Amino acid sequence: MSIPPQPPSSPGPYGQPGPYGQPGQPVPPPYGGAPQGWYPPQQQKTNALAIVAFVMALVCGIPLVPLILGIVALSQIKSRGEKGKGLAIAAIVIHSLVIVLWIVVVALGLVGSLGDNAPKKRDTTGQITGPAATGPAATGPAATRPASSGLTEIRKGDCFNTKDDLAEYGDEDGTQAARSVSIVPCTQPHKGEAYAVFNLDAGAYPGNEKVTKSAEEKCSGTALTSYVGNNPKVSEKLEVYYYYPQAASWLLGDREVTCFVGDPSGPTTGSVRAAGS
Repeated sequence: MSIPPQPPSSPGPYGQPGPYGQPGQPVPPPYGGAPQGWYPPQQQKTNALAIVAFVMALVCGIPLVPLILGIVALSQIKSRGEKGKGLAIAAIVIHSLVIVLWIVVVALGLVGSLGDNAPKKRDTTGQITGPAATGPAATGPAATRPASSGLTEIRKGDCFNTKDDLAEYGDEDGTQAARSVSIVPCTQPHKGEAYAVFNLDAGAYPGNEKVTKSAEEKCSGTALTSYVGNNPKVSEKLEVYYYYPQAASWLLGDREVTCFVGDPSGPTTGSVRAAGS
C-alpha cells in the first residue's frame, strides 16, 4: 500500500521557515531588534544650579548667592529627579560657614574697637590732639595717649598707628587689615596719614574687584596731589594704601574707603599735608 504524499508547507508571510523559529515569527532578542515600545533607560543629568552653587561657594563669591542657589537646586533636583544633591548641600554648608566666620571676625573687631575706644579730642581744624579727658586727667599723662578707634573713625588729615605691618599690604589681592587703629597727632610717630575719605554707592555688594578698582581710581590722581602738593617726601619714601569694605562689613553698612600714605619701612613723624590743602 502506498502512502500519499504530504501537502507542502505553506510559506508564511516572511518566506520559508527559518532555522530560529516558526514561519513568520521575528527572531527574538538578542539576535533580533528591540521589542516595539522598549527604550534604553535615560541617564540622569546633574543639576546645573548645584554645580554653580558649589563652585561659587568654594571661591567665596557674592554673599548669599551660593546659599540661595543651593536651596533652589535642591528643590529642582527633587522635582526633576536629577543628580547633584550632594553638591547642593555642600554649597549650602560651605557658604554658611563662610558667612558665620565673617560675622565672627567683624563682631570681634567691633568689640575690640569699642572696648578700648576713647573719645577723641580735636582742635578747631578737626585734627587729633589727644583723647578727650576731664578733671585731673586733662593735664596728666592721659592727654598724650593715642585715641583708639575703628577704621571708619579716620578722617582726612588724621595720622594713626596700626598693629599691621604696612609692608604686608602690597599683596595684589589685598590684606585683611586690623579693625582698629590708634589715631595720634601727626607730630608723634605714626604709620599712616589719611589724605582722602569717601563712601561707595549704596546697593548690593559689587564684588571685591569692583570695590578695589573704585578705591584705586579715587585714591590716585588729584586726591593725592591736592593733599601733598609737590612734597618730595611722598614720592621718595611713602607708598599709597587704602582701606576698603569687605563683603561681611558691607552687610553691616560699611561703605567707606580711606586713602592714606605710609612708609613701609617704619613709622614717620610730621604731616605730609601741603599748606592750605
